[in-house]
Amino acid sequence: MTKPSLPDLLHAAVSAVGGTERPGQVAMAEAVGEAIDDNSHRLIQAGTGTGKSLGYLVPALAHGERVVVATATLALQRQLVERDLPRTVEALHPQLRRRPQFAMLKGRSNYLCLHRLHEGAPQDEEEGLFDQFEAATPTSKLGKDLLRLRDWADETETGDRDDLTPGVSDKAWAQISVSSRECLGATKCAYGAECFAEAARERAKLADVVVTNHALLAIDAIEGAPVLPQHEVLIVDEAHELVSRVTGVATGELTPGQVNRAVKRAAKLVDEKSADSLQTASESFERVMELALPGRLEEIPEDLGYALMALRDAARNVISAIGSTRDKSVHDEDAVRKQALAAVENIHTVAERITNGSEYDVVWYERHDRFGATLRVAPLSVSGLLREKLFEDRSVVLTSATLKLGGDFNGVAASLGLSPEGVEGDDVPVWKGLDVGSPFDYPKQGILYVAKHLATPGREGTRGDMMDELAELIEAAGGRTLGLFSSMRGAKAAAEELRGRLDNPILLQGEETLGELIKAFAADPKTCLFGTLSLWQGVDVPGPSCQLVVMDRIPFPRPDDPLMSARQKSVEEHGGNGFMAVAATHAALLMAQGAGRLVRASGDRGVVAVLDPRLATARYGSFLRATLPDFWYTTDRNQARRSLAAIDAGALAEGK
Repeated sequence: MTKPSLPDLLHAAVSAVGGTERPGQVAMAEAVGEAIDDNSHRLIQAGTGTGKSLGYLVPALAHGERVVVATATLALQRQLVERDLPRTVEALHPQLRRRPQFAMLKGRSNYLCLHRLHEGAPQDEEEGLFDQFEAATPTSKLGKDLLRLRDWADETETGDRDDLTPGVSDKAWAQISVSSRECLGATKCAYGAECFAEAARERAKLADVVVTNHALLAIDAIEGAPVLPQHEVLIVDEAHELVSRVTGVATGELTPGQVNRAVKRAAKLVDEKSADSLQTASESFERVMELALPGRLEEIPEDLGYALMALRDAARNVISAIGSTRDKSVHDEDAVRKQALAAVENIHTVAERITNGSEYDVVWYERHDRFGATLRVAPLSVSGLLREKLFEDRSVVLTSATLKLGGDFNGVAASLGLSPEGVEGDDVPVWKGLDVGSPFDYPKQGILYVAKHLATPGREGTRGDMMDELAELIEAAGGRTLGLFSSMRGAKAAAEELRGRLDNPILLQGEETLGELIKAFAADPKTCLFGTLSLWQGVDVPGPSCQLVVMDRIPFPRPDDPLMSARQKSVEEHGGNGFMAVAATHAALLMAQGAGRLVRASGDRGVVAVLDPRLATARYGSFLRATLPDFWYTTDRNQARRSLAAIDAGALAEGK
């Protein structure tokens, strides 16, 4: 039997999902197929509307080897497992003569733990989980959530938190889930045979396609103990997010509250001397943290250094002591011991990492009004880690709507540990970049308007001219505005000001769940939605409800961001341009994602307005503009208003 051709398979899959085949999608599928066949790597930029998930799923399923697909967002994971994969598998079955299996796999804490549910979470006090709220506050929000979780445990087939609707608070979920460090292990646990996390792993071992998230991919790479099953092909979707997700997983933190909880958990399991030394170290760490001021620590202050060494040594002693004592009087001793061990091991790991003082780590204090100070440590760069762990022994395809920054792939490639395209040598993963374009006609569908006449934004204070400009643009558009702000303070200030000046309803991120806000924004064209980071990437509202996307300023990282400023400084010390490599690249990525909110379908029309003149006047402006969709470009404020008014009039006429 002849092997079915990729175009035929793609055609069958696209027909099954009711889509339209696009040239970019065909080019993408062929490039993914080539990469899999010759065990090479690809960076593929596929604009909104390309249909990129089918562009990689079809060649992956056709190949027959096991594939891991890692995505950044829950929405895409669900779309793949609940819609794209079932339909594609069925559509390809007549030609492939097989039905590839697929499964979702996440980190252990995403699954309900039956042991924790039935035996109770080891408490700092002497009370069990359900006694606590049933006796005291059965009507509290936490109590209701926990009762609902107990009922859900009898119904759910997956135990996956994301299958619980409506969801519960992080606090409630923490009562019935465990981290991989806290888990007793299937062989020791009374509920091991029914464990949801173990069942998910078993399904993944049997699956041809495993859908996971960037965080689990990072854990698999960093911790050395394989979490994902062996696979021949790795596809990273939403790949522009990968570096920040891997950095997040590789970041350690210590807070006085966290250390205190570990002390309480360990105290009942170890001898008095070990417990006292950890308690003393905890108190001295707390005293240091009370005086902590936010910012990077280029050198560890002497008092912090002593406190961390004391914590490290005391934690090491407690870890040894926990391992060598048994106490049958402790209820559910194995679980209590495992949770205490996990908490103390984390303290030891982070304290040791900071006291060792690697030149490849950045250490800083953060201070929160409500929670006090946190000590953090993160890698200066994850590029070496990714080069070593990601690209060996498998074909890797990285795809996103935003991978070309300033016109080429090399900036993103460098952050992933790759050399410039075309460079070959020992231990250098060879890769090719492909931009398959977008099916949208950006110059005809959208305008990029830069408000060149405004004052350059400063770090502090309100921008009266910017508020006037924003109000006039919203009025011209008849509402229909997604406002993307570089800070929550800026979004709040604009919402407060314009609620007093305009008749249009203005929704503000944080005043309701993101899902509800987006639903309300999409339902009423007169409405505006203002917010910050998650709106830059998480809004998909085609049609007349979103015809003006406003960015208040170029979203450079804050100058006092410890990790970004450390990365910038490191590039400069090695002879590079730190501002372009770090700050401008960060801003370009966000702006491209933000501008991508405007045109989500072939009938969409609108304006992206950037209220920061530097996009038109600064030397780096052309780099940023080259990253954005190829909209028609203007700095003429009257032109922008006329266009918005015409688009508004057209939408109103169509709506009649």
